[in-house]
Amino acid sequence: MSAAYIFDVEGTLIDCVAEILQCWSETLAGFGVPVRSMDLQRLSGMDGDEMLAILAPELDEHARKDIVTAQGERYRAVYLPRVQAFPGVRAVFTAIKSQGGRIALATDCQADELKRYRSLINVDDLIDAIACGDDVSRGKPDPALVERALDHLGAPAAFATMIGDTPFDAQAARSAGVNAWGTLTGGHARSSLIDAGCSVVAPSVADFGQHFGLEKRPVSKVRAYQH
Repeated sequence: MSAAYIFDVEGTLIDCVAEILQCWSETLAGFGVPVRSMDLQRLSGMDGDEMLAILAPELDEHARKDIVTAQGERYRAVYLPRVQAFPGVRAVFTAIKSQGGRIALATDCQADELKRYRSLINVDDLIDAIACGDDVSRGKPDPALVERALDHLGAPAAFATMIGDTPFDAQAARSAGVNAWGTLTGGHARSSLIDAGCSVVAPSVADFGQHFGLEKRPVSKVRAYQH
């Protein structure tokens, strides 16, 4: 059976982490909830409600929902039009397909945000399946998105690799029984990605091209994840 590759989008394929963090900071300030930038970065990529429960435990479920909704509205209005794709995405996807691999996107973002991202990365003709935040009730590190992507691909976990930029991508992948690779484009430390279960860490998605026959770029291999 051909290998399957499941890609996170925000911070992995799209250069938007700084914009997302700035949006969270502004939104939280508007609700009178001061949070340090370093704490937002540390939990970047986690399900929004779960992140707020950790950063502001005094907030009840209703308050967290209001903040998550406000952050999403602000991001779509102010920041989404500004973001750009990382270079080299199409080349890597094309190389995967040339070797018979299958590709899915698994992202916490909503469908309207994903539509914008897809227009930037220009790989719709190479994607076999998509799972986004509209499809599940909880984001990463919950494995539901990865499991949904596997279902859409019709691929067993043993043949799949999840590629993301945060420890929460890796945790979701490992919980779903999927191999995890990480990129440094989300601002998380290499050690955090390794500790979360990444068996390979690279500076960016483009640097994974050597695994699929593209020109070699420096990639740092790390110890295999141990259960």
